[in-house]
Amino acid sequence: MIPVAWSLGDAPAPTHAAGAGAQTSATDQARLLYNYGIDNVQKADAAQAAAAAATDAGKKSKSSNEASYYYSAALAKFQQAVQLDPKMHEAWNYVGYTHRKLGDYDDALAAYESALALRPGYPEAIEYRAEAFLALNRIKDAQQSYLDLFATNRAVAGKLLDAMKSWIATRKAGSSSGDLTAVNDLDKWVQERAQIAAQTASLTREGASASWH
Repeated sequence: MIPVAWSLGDAPAPTHAAGAGAQTSATDQARLLYNYGIDNVQKADAAQAAAAAATDAGKKSKSSNEASYYYSAALAKFQQAVQLDPKMHEAWNYVGYTHRKLGDYDDALAAYESALALRPGYPEAIEYRAEAFLALNRIKDAQQSYLDLFATNRAVAGKLLDAMKSWIATRKAGSSSGDLTAVNDLDKWVQERAQIAAQTASLTREGASASWH
């Protein structure tokens, strides 16, 4: 998912007038910090992708370290943002995202819950939380997250299904002789859900087309 920064239309522009005492509001400061955090997330995601694609061990290590640095920098910005504006659900979501990327899954889940408490049904938080569930092998919780998203936001549900496919591939590639029963069961479930999604999408398109006649 591509991070979205606050635009000038989302809030009044921060005050930078000359003279003593000119300050931004707490909300404006939080949004500035959020935007700085998003910038770091984009750099971190790019570095992480470079690490995944690298074949040279040195380059892979360098890119991984760079990703960790930027995720940590982003996390600090998002934490500052929610301190200034505790009701900023987008920032809470990215507190969770960056914690998850750094491997702090319990803290990530707590942050996602904060985002969802502020905005129940927030699709991006549900999807990111499901990826944390996968990392913790909470497969049933991840599956339920998909079903919830499928009922409310097909686009984000599709992204979670893709994340599940990647997780399955990683687990299979990293397993030598371990028990992959749960992974194989999820693989079968994902294939079934993908087929259902394709069929219902086709029916929706046919229905929309028919409505013009």
